[in-house]
Amino acid sequence: METNGPMARRSLFKTAGLGALALGGCSPPVKDEPDWRRVFPPVKVEHDRIIRTVVGQRPFRPSGFVVRVDQVGSKKIIHHYGHGGCGVTLSWGTAHLAVGEAYDGGVADYAVIGCGAVGLATARLLQRRGGRVTIYAKDLPPQTTSNIAGAQWQPFTIADREKRTPDFDAKLERASRLSHRYFQDLVGDRYGVRWIENYACSEAPSEGYRDDPIVDLYPDQKILAPGEHPFPFAHVRRFTTLFIETPVYLEAILQDFMVMGGRLSVRGFSDPAELESLHEPVIVNCTGMGAKDLFGDDELTPIKGQLTVLLPQPEIDYVTLAGNLYMFPRRDGILLGGTTERDVWDLGVNEEAKAAVIEGHARFFGDFCGK
Repeated sequence: METNGPMARRSLFKTAGLGALALGGCSPPVKDEPDWRRVFPPVKVEHDRIIRTVVGQRPFRPSGFVVRVDQVGSKKIIHHYGHGGCGVTLSWGTAHLAVGEAYDGGVADYAVIGCGAVGLATARLLQRRGGRVTIYAKDLPPQTTSNIAGAQWQPFTIADREKRTPDFDAKLERASRLSHRYFQDLVGDRYGVRWIENYACSEAPSEGYRDDPIVDLYPDQKILAPGEHPFPFAHVRRFTTLFIETPVYLEAILQDFMVMGGRLSVRGFSDPAELESLHEPVIVNCTGMGAKDLFGDDELTPIKGQLTVLLPQPEIDYVTLAGNLYMFPRRDGILLGGTTERDVWDLGVNEEAKAAVIEGHARFFGDFCGK
């Protein structure tokens, strides 16, 4: 994927096809050392194991996400959208910022528009402040874009480098740290959140990650020597991060919202004037791509992405990142990505990109020296 930051993954369409992988043979283990410190079962990348391919649109703004107060008629509107490829990752952190703008001790009732990861986190934090909250949304889980997100905790595709300002970078760092801490409290089977090891593979040494202001949020980092890993690349960096299984997570957060007295109204809005019909005086706009038409945000543009899902392999307990390719293991299947198609509105499967992702992973795990 096209990403920002030192842990960025390159866009599928900026590489020279699959040749960018330049996969080599496995290095022999270091003398007098065990083959590797742990077992790495290989992923079975076979066409007859494919169970589906899903497509979604990331709501991207070149200047980054929005947390901004507005007044529309009699309503106080807090705009909270435009997270690009890290809506789940940043959801609790930017929700914390948005709720700081929205909450008023003299107001009892709040509306949230949107029921994806961003909207749900916002609604739950308003409830924690004591607010009565209604979510208005035309789509509910599992029909939201958030449901098909890979959802590894790792901010990426958040803004164009040249459009970022010091103020935005400071806000991004604060939101990242807040969100990371909120997710730590959700680790466990109920929410589908867990810690997982990542193995970032590259042809050249990885050094730039040390300059990342949130590098400390990726514990257990180590540059692995030949013989310490089975991956068909000369350079491999290990780090640990949080992984969110969105089908489990979104259902659990929605249940929490309802248990705490939250209300749902399945409806959409085509004009800001329609918001006057709501009884809540404070509204948080978490509509994602919907904000383009509803509030006239011409900066919003989709970044189309798709994932091909293989049959589950419960024994796979690690993530691989190799150039533009990544593999995420979930209970409901092995997710293979990644694609990044900016300004593309078509939600049909890109068969050429799908074939490239499958073939690239087949080559990767075909040259894999796992145990």
